[in-house]
Amino acid sequence: MTENSHENAQSGAAHETADRDITDRDSTDRDVTDRDTADRADRADGAADVSTSTPNETGEAAIPELVIISGMSGAGRSTAAKCLEDLGWFVVDNLPPALIPTMVELGARSQGNVARIAVVVDVRGRRFFDNLRESLADLEAKHVTRRIVFLESSDDALVRRFESVRRPHPLQGDGRIVDGIAAERDLLRELRGDADLVIDTSSLNVHELRAKMDAQFAGESEPELRATVMSFGYKYGLPVDADLVVDCRFLPNPHWVPELRPFTGVNEEVSDYVFDQPGAKEFLNQYTELLQLIAAGYRREGKRYVTIAVGCTGGKHRSVAMSEKLSARLAAEGVETVLVHRDMGRE
Repeated sequence: MTENSHENAQSGAAHETADRDITDRDSTDRDVTDRDTADRADRADGAADVSTSTPNETGEAAIPELVIISGMSGAGRSTAAKCLEDLGWFVVDNLPPALIPTMVELGARSQGNVARIAVVVDVRGRRFFDNLRESLADLEAKHVTRRIVFLESSDDALVRRFESVRRPHPLQGDGRIVDGIAAERDLLRELRGDADLVIDTSSLNVHELRAKMDAQFAGESEPELRATVMSFGYKYGLPVDADLVVDCRFLPNPHWVPELRPFTGVNEEVSDYVFDQPGAKEFLNQYTELLQLIAAGYRREGKRYVTIAVGCTGGKHRSVAMSEKLSARLAAEGVETVLVHRDMGRE
């Protein structure tokens, strides 16, 4: 065999080997592509309908509970989220709103391992925050029950908190902290109106906020309606998280009775004095009946939380006594009730 013939034979063998390698790679690539296509199809089928992803014992979808935590920066969103995490919720912080329905779908496919999801949504998402309304509509279309917890606080309290940690407000830009707070309030106004539970943290410390969250979310069974009855003093300002406000200043003030002035509405003598006044018992009876009507409407609308603020001048005598009786009446009607005396002891 000549040298040229030998080289041609080697070249032909090399090309044949190369052709086989390319054919093998093409076959392998087609197999991988086919598997990827099948996997994507399976994922699409699973995500297309939450109701068929993970059935529960009754054959219905195991769609997780969903709580959306939002509110003012510095009002305690992180504390509220940590509280739910301690109660066994799966918590996702600063999730873009457009991904909330996807998060719910993943929870539904977890075979019950993710039964309760809490998502923290706030203005840190910037442009993503604009998608929140669309995401809420998507959840409603899929019949996902969601609750919104909104953390509120006064401007003064928020300014103090930002100054104490020496951090700028996320929306203040080149302006002041108060400018950022004002811009954030404007962005969150509509969401606050849709909130199921509003918690004012202006005068709360971390432990008190956790206690409020525990009171609302602890326990295995969810009641139909939770009520917070809060006494307050008008001279200290209206509670910003109140859904209903009751004014007890039409009753004589025990403050002007020297022997009753040192005591509070929790004291039996003060309570007896308040409810011996004309109209006090009638007011309690009729307002309780009105609350029954309102509670029935809240249940129909899916609202699970209501804060009833009962006020008098100083929040020490009349409002406290009325709150004690009112909370007892609501509890007797099957409404789970939390009693708070906001301003008692401030004098």
